[in-house]
This record gives sequence, structure tokens and C-alpha cells, in this order.
Amino acid sequence: MDTKILKLMEEDANIKPEEIALMLSKEVGDVKKMIRQYEKDGVILGYQTIVDWDKTDREYVSALIEVKVMPQRDRGFDKIAEKIYNHPEVKALYLMSGGFDFTVLIEGKTMKEVAYFVAQKLAPIEFVTSTATHFVLKKYKDKGVIYSVPEKDERGNMPL
Repeated sequence: MDTKILKLMEEDANIKPEEIALMLSKEVGDVKKMIRQYEKDGVILGYQTIVDWDKTDREYVSALIEVKVMPQRDRGFDKIAEKIYNHPEVKALYLMSGGFDFTVLIEGKTMKEVAYFVAQKLAPIEFVTSTATHFVLKKYKDKGVIYSVPEKDERGNMPL
């Protein structure tokens, strides 16, 4: 497996096979064949655009939810995870080590909508023992992308 191709594609989903071939001194046909195989094998799961929604008029809130569960005998966490990730509000789900079992990332139109999801859909799932919701106030960096570079404060350069 050529992880260099995957790394380049992860950094820029719009990169063309011709550019990859040139950068890695490979044949374009070979690069295209490898990409198709990665897609077929499920190594490449999809292509996404990262949008800074705060610069649009779309209203939404994001929340990270810590979830504690009681794992099922002979099934571990997988069956519970499936019940959680099948909700369309769930954007990401991670099994964690430490003080809780899952981190759930969700998006909703309002804080009330997120609270409804937790109270009516997440908490009632069998084997979920507790949740703790944390609302995202501002994104600084996500998926390796810095959202906004702070403007330089020129006040310190003023003469006295």
C-alpha cells in the first residue's frame, strides 16, 4: 500500500492523479488504478469539503457528548455504537479510553434541538448509563485545517 498517495489525497481531496504521479514519480495509470482499488477496498471512504459554516448564514450548533455505557456480553461496544451512529444527527462517533466510553459529535439547528436528541434519542438507548453534553463555542482547527488566523494586534508597536 502506498501511503504517500493516501496522505496527499487526505491533505487535498481535489488533487488530481496527474499531480500525484508527478510528485511521486509514478505513472498516471498506476496512480488511478491504486486509487480505484483503495475505493473498492474501503480504504478511501469518501471525499469531503471542509466548510467554515460560521462565515455563512446557516444557523447551527455543534456538541460533543460524552457517553458512558454498559457493554453487552459477547458484543462489546459495537451494537451500542451502531444504535448511536445510525441517527442522522450524529456526525462522528468514537470509542474512547478513560472516564467515558464514547464521544459523539452532533449538529443541530439550536441548543434545544441538541438537548432533545440527547434526552429523547441518545439517553434512552439500552445500556447507556449517562451522558455529558459540551457545546462547541468556536472552532479554531478541525480536520487539520485552521479556521481563522487571529489578526495581528498592532497596539503593542505604538510609540509611547
